[in-house]
Amino acid sequence: MADARLTEIPLAFAATRNALHSVAEQIVSPARAAATGDEFSLVVTAGGFGTPALPGGGCVRVDGLELVVDGGDGEQKRAPLTTLRESAAAVDLPSEGLSDEALELDDAAAGLLAGAYVLADAVLRDFYGEALPVAAPTGNQLWPEHFDIAIEHGDEPAGTRATYGLSPGDAAHSEPYFYVAPWSPPSDLTIWTAVGFTGAELNWSQLVEAEDPRVAALQFFREYRDALALGD
Repeated sequence: MADARLTEIPLAFAATRNALHSVAEQIVSPARAAATGDEFSLVVTAGGFGTPALPGGGCVRVDGLELVVDGGDGEQKRAPLTTLRESAAAVDLPSEGLSDEALELDDAAAGLLAGAYVLADAVLRDFYGEALPVAAPTGNQLWPEHFDIAIEHGDEPAGTRATYGLSPGDAAHSEPYFYVAPWSPPSDLTIWTAVGFTGAELNWSQLVEAEDPRVAALQFFREYRDALALGD
């Protein structure tokens, strides 16, 4: 079996994550909203993230350090991510009001972020596949506001519904982390020790040590799903 171990976080990761977050929130998500009227969530795509298929076909996405528009007619436009305004204009997306500040991007950091999303997408699909009907799980969605990929799972009246996902990091976390965030705070917070929110987290540095990160992340979700079911 090929080595499934993860790599450690590059020094440029936080700056790259923040830059790509701005691309998601200010270019890619608005492109979906403009095409659909009210839908703005994103999905994992080859090399990064993007819109699902848009009405009429095609999508808008980020592939590594490039902004890509796949047209419904098969035409593709690509532009390097330089500034928000310049990159959007280069692929004929709305650019008025976007920043001219240079985006701080690193190829290795962008690759790690893309890999983290691919891993999370697979783990969440595995977890979704285990769900009982009462859990009413939602599909995977990448939310541009927090830049996390997540599903909702559990019986809300029974107090077991929670959001399960992966964040690429935030002000309180320098690295990506899997998380479980209960909708109703557990009465006993002993095992719910996340930083910055009521929940649980599994950090990238912990996953780097795992022989199979996909199995480790799935087991993390299972552990806290079961804890909620037991009222812990």
